[in-house]
Amino acid sequence: MSDVSGVWWDSRTAPLIFWEPFVTSSYPSLTRALTEALVDVLWFIDGSEDDQMDQDDAVKVMEGVARLISTLSEDQQQEMIALLGEMAAAESNPARREFLEEFPEGFGLITDAS
Repeated sequence: MSDVSGVWWDSRTAPLIFWEPFVTSSYPSLTRALTEALVDVLWFIDGSEDDQMDQDDAVKVMEGVARLISTLSEDQQQEMIALLGEMAAAESNPARREFLEEFPEGFGLITDAS
């Protein structure tokens, strides 16, 4: 038998060696991770040119997301609004910050009371 990094093994037992360090999530919650992923996709779609994405398809995706968001409970919508606010406050890109700030109204999370 041989010693490989402190793990004993023979020809029938594979060594237990971790080649990659453990990776921990930088997201405090699944909701935060999914909100950031959704924003990334919508940011890409919103900024796409005609040669990158069919604009009719882009509109369909954006409208579909707005429709889905409208089905969230009031608590879920408020949580998303709060997350978007945190994301906007931390954003260094002015154009993306503006997108994040306008997201709640643009996707129907809040409506203009006037």
